[in-house]
Formats: sequence, C-alpha cells, structure tokens
Amino acid sequence: MGARQMSGAAILTINAGSSSVKFSVYEAGEEPVELGRGEVENLNAEAHLRVAPAGGVPGDEPIGRADHAGALRAILDHLAPMLDGRRVAGVGHRIVHGGAHHAAPQLLDDTSIGELHALEPLAPLHQPYNLAAVNAARAAFPDALQVGCFDTGFHRGHAWVNETFGLPRAYYDRGVRRYGFHGLSYEFIAGEIVRRHPELAGARVIVAHLGNGASMCAMHAGRSVNTTMGFSALDGLPMGTRTGQIDPGVLLYLMEFEKMDAAALTRLLYKESGLKGLSGISNDMRTLEASDAPEAAQAIDYFTARIRHEIGALTADLGGLDALVFTGGIGEHSALVRERVCGGMGWLGLSVDAGANAENAPEIGTGRMRVLVIPTDEERVIARAVARFLPGG
Repeated sequence: MGARQMSGAAILTINAGSSSVKFSVYEAGEEPVELGRGEVENLNAEAHLRVAPAGGVPGDEPIGRADHAGALRAILDHLAPMLDGRRVAGVGHRIVHGGAHHAAPQLLDDTSIGELHALEPLAPLHQPYNLAAVNAARAAFPDALQVGCFDTGFHRGHAWVNETFGLPRAYYDRGVRRYGFHGLSYEFIAGEIVRRHPELAGARVIVAHLGNGASMCAMHAGRSVNTTMGFSALDGLPMGTRTGQIDPGVLLYLMEFEKMDAAALTRLLYKESGLKGLSGISNDMRTLEASDAPEAAQAIDYFTARIRHEIGALTADLGGLDALVFTGGIGEHSALVRERVCGGMGWLGLSVDAGANAENAPEIGTGRMRVLVIPTDEERVIARAVARFLPGG
C-alpha cells in the first residue's frame, strides 16, 4: 500500500533531553513526510533555537537564558510556518525510561503518565523533562493524541544474565536491573540495515551510537541481545560529561573519604566527567580533535579504547560478528574516532579505507568485516509510532 497522507494533519515529535529539546514536524501518513525539524540547544544558559524547514533555509535565533519550559514555548511559537495550516493530530514523545512494563509505544493519559512519573528515580535527569514536555504538549494541543516511545523498549527481552546484577535477587524484583537506552536510535538502525543491506538482515551486528551520550548494542537479526548501558545512562562507554563504566568501590571511597553526598556524586558522574573531565577542555569531540593539548589526545584515546573493549565483549555475547555500524553525532562524523576504533581491531577483521572514512562514506570497511556508517533518526521512529495510532494508521 502506498504512503497515503492524511490531508491537513500533522505529527509533532518532541525529544526533551537534559541539555536540549529537539523537535520535528511531519505530514501525517502511513510513512510520515518530514516538513522540518529543529532544536533548542544550550539550555539553562544562552540558548539558541535552530530551525531547519525541509527544503528551506535553516535559521538560528538566540532566545536568551531558557529552561525546558522556555524552550518548549519558543518551539511552539515557531511551529506555524512548518505546519502551514495543518492541525497537529498527534504528538510523539521520547520517554527515556519505560521500566520493565512499558516497551511498545502507547497512548499517554493520566494513568500512564502517573506510572511513568513513578519511574523518575530510575532516570532523574531525564524522565522529569520528558514528562514536562508531555504536559506542555497536552496543554498546547488538547485534541491531539499523545504517544510515548520508550528508549528502553528496544532492549526488553534480553536473557536474564544480561539484565541482572550480582546483587540479592530481591533487588532485581524491585527493578534494579540493566535496562539499556538509546533504543529509538537502535530501532531505526535495525530497520535501515534491512532496507539498505538486506543481506545483513539475519546477521550479528554491533551498533555504536556515539555522541554526547554514547552506548553500543549487540543485535542478532535486528533484535537487541545486549547493550553497554545498564541501570542508568551512566554505564558503559565514557561520554561527553558522564563517566561510563566505573568501579563502584570508587563511589564508596568518594562518599567515605571525600565526604561527597548524593548530589555531589550526581554532579561528578553526570556533568563533570567523561571527555570533559578527562581532558579538562571540552565535552565536544570536535574541540578535542582540533586541540594540541596532550590531555585532549588522552581523552580521545580513552574513549576509543573503551569502544574497542566493548566490541570484544559484545562480540562474545553474539558468538561472532558480521558487521559494525557507526551512528550518532560522533559516529557519523568523526573519521578519527572510527579509524582509531577499527585500527586496533584488525584481529577481528575490522579495518577502514582512509579515503572512504574521511568522506564519511556509507561503507568504509576493507577487511572481512563490514563497517558501515548510517545516520540515525530517532524522530522518524517516533513519528512512525504516532502514525500507527492515528485514524487509518
């Protein structure tokens, strides 16, 4: 069946993160057609609203100091040109945490929103902002369907050994388990692998979602087998400002001997560590790559070394590997990171063509292992989910 459109109807997606709010607008249909997208960056400082209408001239407007509520107000004020008279029939939201019981996209009402608020202790720096965006959208578009899409959902169904910690079993039953994140990105990449490379549809693939937040996912036949993030979005790879994997004994030491409380640890682990903390310069990979400081080089070395470490572990989980996919802001655009990662994995058959890698080509491998670069699109995954709930979806 063709991509029949719902005349006059639009889908809005909202992706509220800890430091930015992304949005996109689509004409509603079986396969939504993008009308434009944008982002408010640098929240809680001198924020900027970037708007990119499909086929139009991108704009960049300073909006002053803005929190999440201010960002949403600015976005709503700039929607009219993209909507061009269309009514917003559905709003799709990225919800970071669905817990053990919210996996598939679902309509959001008072009951489900209450259940998701109860999960805030599992994602205290993300979930409240996600749900604040839901409330703002319900107020702005009272007649529109509100649909939640869960970043943890793609990873449900893992084997028990890949979900649990070595704690007394009662903690697992109370929700202390490995959930995994970046699921919307991984869902999109799984679909793109089938569309672009059908010969890999049943393959063993590791996807490296590398950005200010970073994780990796081992997939077999498009389904998640294991992932590097666990109970929280802190685990696994080092990130822009987050630690990644850390010995829990370090935290006990910091509590007992450095007298750090929960608030201080939260700032340290989420805001002051990762690439920013290691380099003392920036959390932005572009800035680090341009720097001559040895600390910048060391931060990149640590980042790529941890990626190689996780490739080895995830390959063991899969029982072999057929392809490695890079995605996310760093994964899609940093030739240096891709070269450093694959350059240390020749024993696994990973290597890259220097020219193709420098051009961010869709396929950059030269060894027996496929190495792909696939741009991700979490917003499209959300829009597709909303479309399925609309009449005729």
